[in-house]
Amino acid sequence: MSTVMDANLADASAARRDPASPRAIMRRRARSHLGFLIGAGIVLAAVLVAVCAPWLAPYDPYAQDLSRTLVDPVWTTGSWEHVLGTDALGRDYLSRLIYGARVSLTVGFGAAAIAGVIGSLLGLVGGYFGGRIDTFVVYVLNVKLALPSVLIALSLVSIVGGSMTAMVVILGLLTWDRYTVVTRSVVQQMRSSEFIHAARAIGASHTRVLFREVLPNVMNQIIVVASLEIAIVILIEAALSFLGLGVQPPTPSWGLMVSEGRAMMFFKPYLIVLPGMAIFLLVMAINLAGDGLRDITAPEGRA
Repeated sequence: MSTVMDANLADASAARRDPASPRAIMRRRARSHLGFLIGAGIVLAAVLVAVCAPWLAPYDPYAQDLSRTLVDPVWTTGSWEHVLGTDALGRDYLSRLIYGARVSLTVGFGAAAIAGVIGSLLGLVGGYFGGRIDTFVVYVLNVKLALPSVLIALSLVSIVGGSMTAMVVILGLLTWDRYTVVTRSVVQQMRSSEFIHAARAIGASHTRVLFREVLPNVMNQIIVVASLEIAIVILIEAALSFLGLGVQPPTPSWGLMVSEGRAMMFFKPYLIVLPGMAIFLLVMAINLAGDGLRDITAPEGRA
């Protein structure tokens, strides 16, 4: 018996050292995937900026100085005192851009988390059980797809107000449909697989099969959907803030900064270009990172 156990331990150790193991392959694919490295690097930098905003921002983003209004950035006629200039109320633009990352990331990831839980659970249950349960899931999904999400978001935000919490909850409850469509389709193809029948044969409960067998195998599809949804939610939040229905002033939001700067867009274009570029870079980076994760974690890439 001890000889067999020693042999098994030796095999396990060899598998961990094997450079062709799934984890080693994933690490190698991650290091060689340029899009993933660029996207993940930008997203990580944005997260660090948002977390460390109190230490990185040179000024209070809410502090107004009417004697320093519309100071040009340093690359034109400005000075290093305000690197990116100031807005119409004399607030430091770099500080507001740094704090604006907090709003976009909080709304994007928070709404995606709520939508991902709701949509993935509905897709898992409907695709796995089928029958009446799947019919109910499809009915709920069709009702959701028939509703104009952006118009409903506009209506709800105008009713309950544009606080950050309200934005996260409303957008999370309105963007779960893609998770359900993708998860349900994949689970329907997977439920007749041999490993599902094997798990049932040894007496595994439906809950264990769903969350220990099925969910890990659809996670890479969920990650791809999440990357798209986070980007979409960030754009919706920026659009709502631009229209004055999102995060309310004086909270620094990139969409709100674009809205505040549009009156001076021909004279002070940096007021629109800087927050617009921030939105563009963050959305592009999230999409690159999501596509890279899909390629890295794809089962066909582990063989």
